[in-house]
Amino acid sequence: MAGSVPRDQLSELRDRIAVHARPDLSTAVDGLTLSKVEYSAPEYSLTEPLLVVMAQGAKRLLLGDEIFDYRAGDLFVVTTDLPVSGHFVGASAKTPALGMGITLRAEAIAPLLLQAPPVRRTGTPAIATGPASAEILDAALRLVRLLESPADIPVLAPLIERELLWRLLTGPHADVIRQIGLADSSLSHVNRAIHWIRDNYAEPLRVADLASLAGMSPAAFHRHFRGITNLSPLQFQKRIRLQEARSLLAAHPRDIAGVGHLVGYDSPSQFNREYRRLFGTPPGADAARLRTV
Repeated sequence: MAGSVPRDQLSELRDRIAVHARPDLSTAVDGLTLSKVEYSAPEYSLTEPLLVVMAQGAKRLLLGDEIFDYRAGDLFVVTTDLPVSGHFVGASAKTPALGMGITLRAEAIAPLLLQAPPVRRTGTPAIATGPASAEILDAALRLVRLLESPADIPVLAPLIERELLWRLLTGPHADVIRQIGLADSSLSHVNRAIHWIRDNYAEPLRVADLASLAGMSPAAFHRHFRGITNLSPLQFQKRIRLQEARSLLAAHPRDIAGVGHLVGYDSPSQFNREYRRLFGTPPGADAARLRTV
């Protein structure tokens, strides 16, 4: 029955991910990543458009003040670059969290929109979760199986990717996925601003300029930006600044003021205060801890 997840499929997917997962997540299939996580400490990252199928364990993700939970048998979809935090619940060396990710590419989604059935617009959230259908799980499993027959990958991997995208476009999250492939969607317009902030996070930010870049009025832009990211443009920029600072501090733990200035903070006290508010510890102490992990 569509929507129910056969446990033998989930079990096989779990076993194959455990065998093929690498520390850098990469695989021989373009756009496919496999993860095996043995810790439950908080992590901070910048997402990309991605479909995740969870095979074992559970994860709790935070975007702004909204919480997303997903576990074995669930899928997770993110449609744009977002500064998120989260942790794998109860992951350990004995019972690692196992999952697979597939990059969601606009150029692969757009052609399918001509054949996909119309859907009712429900807004444009950037994140969606829910149970993985049996059809999605089956296609995901076949994609991972290709890792054991490399000669088949160039021919079959694009076909399975297309099938997965079709299942998404005809499933309960169709409206979210459609936004990636539509050139004139509110997501595509807001994405211009998101990419500018991501690439220029240390620069001063003017919402009016971002609205112009997105082709919207300032009021409409602010509404759509918050609706998609659950953050204001300034909050979004701050998250990226602080996450980039954390990465830099792992390599330069003694240059706290320099790192703060590099990511856009003219005031060391403001940098220390906002860093501690997000990560729970001052930058110096956090940098020392990161060096020992």
